[in-house]
Amino acid sequence: MNVSAPFIRRPVATTLLAIAVVLAGSAAYTQLPVAPLPRVDNPTINVNAGLPGGSPETMASAVATPLERRFGRIAGITEITSASTLGQTQLTLQFDLDRDVDSAARDVQAAMNAAAGDLPPNLPSRPNYRKANPADAPILIVALTSTTLPMGQVFDTANTILAQKISQVSGVGQVTVGGGQQPAVRVSVDPSALAGVGLSMEDVRSALSTATANSPKGAFSGESQTRSIAANDQLTKAAQYRPLIIGYNNGAPVRLSDVARVSDDVENQRAAGWVDGRRAIPVIIRRQPGANIIEVIDRVKALIPELTRSINPAIDVTIALDRSTTIRASVVDVERTLLISIGLVVLVVFLFLRNVRATAIPSVAVPLSLIGTFGAMYLCGYSLDNLSLMALTISTGFVVDDAIVVTENVSRFIEAGDSPMQAAFKGAKQIGFTIVSITASLLAVFIPILLMGGLVGRLFREFAVTLSIAIAISAVVSLTVTPMMASRMLKHDREVKHGRLYRASEGAFNWMRDTYGSALRWVLEHEWLMLAATGATIAFTVYLYVVIPKGLFPQQDTGSLAGGSQAPQDISFPAMKARTEALNEVLAQDPNIEHFVSFIGQGNTGFFFIQLKPWGVRKLTADQVVGALRPKLARVPGINLFLQNVQDVRLGGRLSSAQYQYTLVDANLDELTKWAPGVLEKLRSLPQLRDVNTDQQTQGLRLDITVDRDTAARLGITPQVIDDTIYDAFGQRQVATMYTQLNQYRVVLEVKPEFQVTPAQVQMLYVRTRRSPRRRRH
Repeated sequence: MNVSAPFIRRPVATTLLAIAVVLAGSAAYTQLPVAPLPRVDNPTINVNAGLPGGSPETMASAVATPLERRFGRIAGITEITSASTLGQTQLTLQFDLDRDVDSAARDVQAAMNAAAGDLPPNLPSRPNYRKANPADAPILIVALTSTTLPMGQVFDTANTILAQKISQVSGVGQVTVGGGQQPAVRVSVDPSALAGVGLSMEDVRSALSTATANSPKGAFSGESQTRSIAANDQLTKAAQYRPLIIGYNNGAPVRLSDVARVSDDVENQRAAGWVDGRRAIPVIIRRQPGANIIEVIDRVKALIPELTRSINPAIDVTIALDRSTTIRASVVDVERTLLISIGLVVLVVFLFLRNVRATAIPSVAVPLSLIGTFGAMYLCGYSLDNLSLMALTISTGFVVDDAIVVTENVSRFIEAGDSPMQAAFKGAKQIGFTIVSITASLLAVFIPILLMGGLVGRLFREFAVTLSIAIAISAVVSLTVTPMMASRMLKHDREVKHGRLYRASEGAFNWMRDTYGSALRWVLEHEWLMLAATGATIAFTVYLYVVIPKGLFPQQDTGSLAGGSQAPQDISFPAMKARTEALNEVLAQDPNIEHFVSFIGQGNTGFFFIQLKPWGVRKLTADQVVGALRPKLARVPGINLFLQNVQDVRLGGRLSSAQYQYTLVDANLDELTKWAPGVLEKLRSLPQLRDVNTDQQTQGLRLDITVDRDTAARLGITPQVIDDTIYDAFGQRQVATMYTQLNQYRVVLEVKPEFQVTPAQVQMLYVRTRRSPRRRRH
């Protein structure tokens, strides 16, 4: 049976089939998404919960633990990680690779609803989740700056308009507005003045919580008209709160302005953000696991001009970080390499065949096989990424082999005296089974890769399938198009008039043939020596396998750096802000950096994202830039900045300031606190490691308040009253909500900043007893 015979007899139909493959593959190529690597992300859900003023211990026990107990019952979870800081808890849930992220999100929402009864009732808002991995670097950062507007108003614009609209873009997993400057009404109480009029923080809190309302009031309905009922029940500005009566002293009203400073301020004064060293509000965008980076970035960037027109023109909107730049550049570079590979293959074929007609036959098979592979990639849902394009680049050497074998066999029959048509029939029939067997043996090599599981299998499966498809298509082309072209284009050697290039190279080829023959005869005459050389080669290969460093994926230069800053755990926010600005000055002077974003919140840690200049403009690789910055950043006293080169492959959902993570686990917190510093110091002593740090924050200063429970019980004072009073004074407590058409804003209660300096000032707080209207100091 001659499979190639129908195609040799029908050249027009065969040509049309080849053209159809080219058109289909070309159309698929334009629709293939661009990505750095195949989709290898674990489905990840990020859960956040906030309780302003809550200590890390309180957040861990009262918020994180109830949620973890519910999340632990969800099927398919591989890892639950929680981190609790001052006023904030973040949980990261990672699922099996085969789990759909949308169904996982529904299970997470159900678990959060089930845990609602175990959570503190004074949470300002319910825990929320996002389908994003917090350990992944942002794909896009949009910076909002203004020279005339306060940061609170800029933050409100970013949070109310930009973040809402960008979150609706398909593929966006999480939008975070850095710098935490949401507008609010801030009530800063003077505890001395408050005690002088016989009132407590509890009285102020009660008055504020009931002073504003946004409740339904009904309507009047007459015979011909209906009137809805409205009232001035809601306060929205600081000026409206100042005359608020919070109590009476000797019959005289005590107004809020008498005992407190009321101002239009921000919700959290202990947060700040910078872009290129200037105060700004960064909008940080992360993608959903599995979403295509390029497509998501293009959708967001297309939306930004429309959003810019809808906000205050005094706000400047710029792109501070864009991951797509280096991704596009790397893909273009691989595409260029693919074209060069095709050109080199054609050139080598021509040098050996020295015949334009004979060279054209395998030269058509190579692009035809590769273009047809694009169509199969589209049907498989693959992307144009570094691995799939690398597979196509490697396949150029495979796909040309079949065509050369067929062409050579047809040429052999022509040299024996057959006509080109007869030679095509005989040669294709004789070599057909060989082509099939060669293809089957090549495809069998990739079966282990196709059967690999886990992240490595997911990562290299697209590479193996793409290469297998290209090889299979080349086999089909070699059995159809190649013999058809050979029957029409090849001629007898006597009919071909050779040029000077052919005659000049004939001597060189004869010399190569004779040299190879002599070397082959020598090898066959010294079999024991060759056997020893083979054994030595095998032994040396095993040795190299043992000593060569091993890893999952080569270190990349993505043009982006990310890092975290750490200061002493007892640092205040003003000091943290000053030291972060010093780090910003160092980064601003580096000639390799194009843009950088930094922001801090409560605590002693900050976050940095750096966009490097394009390769060619900068002369250093990303790792070399980190090495050059390390001694400069080390000169900034009182703070450390740990930078790392952002990689496309990221394992785990735990945010860290280093490339590798080592986790200590212990059911006993005291033992963990005891041994973790020792392990840290031991790791720092190893010369192979740099930038070793820990996310354990247990060495900060703490004020312990011991309640005399007997005395408190005798006076009718409960521990809850004491906690509430301290929270009112020092926790930036959100005690009321103001509703507007676009957003909700808070009323924040605290004592004046000058009464939050030393621990002794806690003695200026008073609480009310149940037995007497008089106030007692605690």
